[in-house]
Amino acid sequence: MGMDEKEFNLIDEPWIKVRTPTLAVETVSLQEALLRAHTFVDLAGELPTQDMAVLRLLLAVLHTVFSRVDCGGNPAPIQKPGQALLRWKELWENGMFPEKPICDYLKKWHERFWLFHPERPFYQVRTAENGTVYSAAKLNGEISESTNKARLFPTRAGEQKGTLTFAESARWLLYVNGFDDTSSKPKAKGLPPVGAGWLGKIGLISAVGDNLFETLLLNLVLLKGKNEIWGESKPTWELEVPRQSERTTIPLPDNQAELLTLQSRRIMLKKAGNAVEGYSLLGGDVFPPADAFTEQMTLWYPYEEHHRTGFRPQRHRAEKYIWQEFSPLLYLNEKGRRPGVITWIDTVKKARCLDSRRWISFRSASVQYGDKDSLASDVVGDQITFHMNLITEAETIWQRLIEREIGRIDDIASAVGGLAGNLEKAAGHVERDGKGVIVHSAKMDCAKTAREQYYHKIDVPFREWLRKLDPSQTDVERDRLRDEWIATAKQIALGMGKELVKDAGDIAMLGRFIEDKKGSNGKKHYSAPEASIEFKHNVNRICKEG
Repeated sequence: MGMDEKEFNLIDEPWIKVRTPTLAVETVSLQEALLRAHTFVDLAGELPTQDMAVLRLLLAVLHTVFSRVDCGGNPAPIQKPGQALLRWKELWENGMFPEKPICDYLKKWHERFWLFHPERPFYQVRTAENGTVYSAAKLNGEISESTNKARLFPTRAGEQKGTLTFAESARWLLYVNGFDDTSSKPKAKGLPPVGAGWLGKIGLISAVGDNLFETLLLNLVLLKGKNEIWGESKPTWELEVPRQSERTTIPLPDNQAELLTLQSRRIMLKKAGNAVEGYSLLGGDVFPPADAFTEQMTLWYPYEEHHRTGFRPQRHRAEKYIWQEFSPLLYLNEKGRRPGVITWIDTVKKARCLDSRRWISFRSASVQYGDKDSLASDVVGDQITFHMNLITEAETIWQRLIEREIGRIDDIASAVGGLAGNLEKAAGHVERDGKGVIVHSAKMDCAKTAREQYYHKIDVPFREWLRKLDPSQTDVERDRLRDEWIATAKQIALGMGKELVKDAGDIAMLGRFIEDKKGSNGKKHYSAPEASIEFKHNVNRICKEG
């Protein structure tokens, strides 16, 4: 087939990777992913961030369909909050997506889902052919290489590395549109900066159900806030003419379908026979991220500048576990705003559309970038599970309990780091300036490493403790669980301390006097026994607080 012929329709062709109950990975079409969602455990793409991009496409279809028709496929646009809740409840209780409304919609718009098409290739525009040219290796987020170094163990090599199948290209097309870095250069002057793709700018959070159907529905936020209706669904494929101009500032979308199909980049795939060998790219649509509350799947952090206050999307930090973001994740108070998807789950739970006795999981995913988002450096993802009722118990003793214990972990981690630093000084692993004053530890960042090790050791036990919490428990049960947790946190810390002292060596046992501060006449003696005593005292004090 030639370049301008229709080829590979995403509605019919297998390209979405899913995991079955036997943990096998299967590749299915867009229509099959929706209609058989209840039979799949989860999406199973190459990266957690790629799965987020595919999830958002599936959600865009569902928003568009079920904002317009009921489960029988009859016209019934959502015009009141109560209708949204009833529609969602009917879908949830059905246990699977109804075939007629989805098939009717996808049949109507079938022409707009060709990956290759003479006029309207999916998620692509012809103007992008004038943009920055990249190889298939850059399109593939698994092996995408920086200009500084190649991957040590690439997952593809040789001819495989130079091309991608159509199915792979479709998945990575969504990924690059959402997570592209800032390496592409503008072709025209005076255009607004676009930064990373929209998904790369935010800290993605999604709810996770027992199967793909539940996951999709839990993230199908049919109301804005608790009682506002979204605007008319406008997915990008329904536009009569797609936006093609480079780096376009647009208003914040007022509907989910438009946001979920946001074209952060103008892209054009380059086909070579039955494969894709590269693509060209320009900056696409951008809007101010401040107070962009149409976005339902991100953390938020407060800001204040130029006498204005509000919220901006908050990226995940690679060094933090998802439970360390518990406060911005779950609670709405004077300092924070929780993700819209969590407000939605709270809403359907209070409307008795969802069983409050179940546990629920949330997943985070984000791309880490280098300076000024110039290159993607890593992909991080995490997941957390806790009792459904914790979502609605905001500003209560349960919130304070969890936040206090996370704070206790931070304090103990600092004590562990302090011990490691003192042991380094006792062992003489330091560098001094001309006056003999310590300027840096020769064993780089030993305190930071020890803190990270404590967080790593505490991670699984803390998650297990969190799963045990249920706001229906009595005060006595809650206090018992808290005391058990404190004992666990203390035991892990003291065990680490013992190992650190043991590994410090004989020189650290004797120790040495060190002038800690420049210009100070006083010296402090550092030794492993002294450091150990101080550490145990600190841990005992921290564990007795609160």
